[in-house]
Amino acid sequence: MAKIAFIGLGNMGGPMAANLVKKGHEVTGFDLSEVALNQLVAQGGKVAKSALEVAKGAEVVVSMLPSGKHVADLYTVEFMAQLQPHAVLIDSSTIDAVTARSVAALAVAQGHAMIDAPVSGGTAGAQAGTLTFIVGGAAGDFDRAKPILEGMGQNIFYAGESGAGQVAKICNNMLLAIHMIGTSEAINLGVRHGLDPKVLSEIMQKSSGRNWSLEVYNPYPGVAENTPASKGYAGGFAVDLMTKDLGLAAEASLDTKSSTPLGSTALNLYRMWSEAGNGKFDFSSIIKFLNQQ
Repeated sequence: MAKIAFIGLGNMGGPMAANLVKKGHEVTGFDLSEVALNQLVAQGGKVAKSALEVAKGAEVVVSMLPSGKHVADLYTVEFMAQLQPHAVLIDSSTIDAVTARSVAALAVAQGHAMIDAPVSGGTAGAQAGTLTFIVGGAAGDFDRAKPILEGMGQNIFYAGESGAGQVAKICNNMLLAIHMIGTSEAINLGVRHGLDPKVLSEIMQKSSGRNWSLEVYNPYPGVAENTPASKGYAGGFAVDLMTKDLGLAAEASLDTKSSTPLGSTALNLYRMWSEAGNGKFDFSSIIKFLNQQ
């Protein structure tokens, strides 16, 4: 079992750290939220008062942070000097590939292994330990990190060299946003014509319009139990986070001159919904924005 430092104990990171504890690892966490720290202690983990303290003697680091700036600020030479030699660093934040590559290069220069391993599966997947990890990094580093990832997830994909995990993740989330918007438009159209949203959803699930947003994460209230839509759009994956990820996709498309007209439209819609004061609601709440039009 490994001595793990876990930084970022929010809606995703907290359950991920708890699952590592359940697997028998020695997990010490750090977060700016006192509530998050107390929750980890209640689940059998330990806590530290700073990032430098949590890094002392760690064999493995897992981070789940809001942005590339936070990741770059964490993984400094001073931070890495606290770790055991040849530590494995796993960043599960969703950030830009450029930052992921630069931080990984610094880690290698300090004698450590580092992978970018953003996740898919949402808070439910984090709690159940069924997340999908999309990994970029050296193949040997991926092999070293895989047993740790298996303590938090069910599907683990190796996408390629450093930064590849981030690119694959933003491609996935761009598609997710597009089919959530399309699903919301279709259900709204049917409901305005007098159809029962649950019956319509069942029809489309068995037809060519079938997709994950429709079947697993239905955006219409009351259609599916235990989805954010049936809980006032609380929890889940926030509009602000989806907006951030779509922004990363837009930046990546500019870097390679890739055409992403639907991705750009999705970004504009989510940005407007966020700016209207809905940034903390689940991203499936976009159906409410479309219903206002």
